[in-house]
Parts: sequence; structure tokens; C-alpha cells
Amino acid sequence: MSAIEFAIFDTPVGACGIVWGERGVVGLQLPEKDEGATRRRLQKRYPNAREAQPPTEASDAVAAIVALLSGEAVDLSWVQLDMDGVTEFDRQVYEIMRTVLPGATITYGEIAKRIGEPGAARAVGRALGANPFPIVVPCHRVLGADGKAGGFSAVGGVETKMRILSIEKARTNDAPALFGDLPLAVKPRR
Repeated sequence: MSAIEFAIFDTPVGACGIVWGERGVVGLQLPEKDEGATRRRLQKRYPNAREAQPPTEASDAVAAIVALLSGEAVDLSWVQLDMDGVTEFDRQVYEIMRTVLPGATITYGEIAKRIGEPGAARAVGRALGANPFPIVVPCHRVLGADGKAGGFSAVGGVETKMRILSIEKARTNDAPALFGDLPLAVKPRR
């Protein structure tokens, strides 16, 4: 693997982290209990990474993540991810998740159907539990077939998941939205 670097950045939900290399974002870290804990978690997951100022692409991703977690309907599908080491199954799950826009949700079973493995809802859940790219691969937008939250592996568990969905103004049931669909802000490609 080529050299990788990381940075910690502030968001409305706490200090997050981003790790990048030559081929794109290698990983993201949702907030731990404080900035120091977030930094330690990243350093444990990526022991060879060094802290640095993010290059333009990573800096643009940070700005978009902060905007999303501030309540803007930002599509992060343009963020380049380095999926080296991700299994083919997990890659398929992550690619489908990247099509689920802010404010929308999907079920584990629907993802399994979309990858052509309708009985693989639990495997989808395992793939999302191992997601190294939370927020950019929006695993928080997945609900159980019964409309319940399901699991979430970040600090705070389901409460964190529901907080992010609330920020995104996502509906977690079939009730109509109070103000209809909100406009989607998309980062222009360079």
C-alpha cells in the first residue's frame, strides 16, 4: 500500500477523521467521545498513517461531509474511494449504498435483491458493519424490513444513526414528509 495520511476535522456531531492515499479516501471515522479518542481510533486502524493537511480532493470531501452533517442535502457519490482490500461482495453493497441520497433510506433486503442475492440480508448487514467509509458510504441510511433502525456500529449505536438520519431529514416510516422532498446540493465535478 502507498503512503497514507489522515486528518481530524470538526462537524456538528463531533470530531471525525479522514484517511487518504494516492487512489482516494481509504477510510473515515465517525466521532468517538472526544477528538483525542477519534485520533487514537484512526491511528489504531491505520498505524502507518501520519497526520497531515489534506490535499484538495480530501479537503473537498471534508467540506462536503461537514455540510451534510450540518443539514445540507449533499450527495457524496463523487468522493473517490480506495477500495483496495474490500471484498467484491462488500464493494457491491457499498456501490449500491452510494446511490441512496440524503433523506432516503433502504432496507438490508432491498440491497441484497439489488446485488442479485435476495437471501443475503444478514451478509449485507455484516458488510455495512465493516464499512470503512461511513457517511460517504451512508450505512446509516439502512433500515430493517420492519422499518426499525437495525444496528449501527459507530459510537452511540442506533442513537447516532437516528441522529444522522434526523439531520438529513430522512423519513424512517411511510408517513408523508411535512414539506415534501428537499433540493439536493451536488458538488460540481472539476
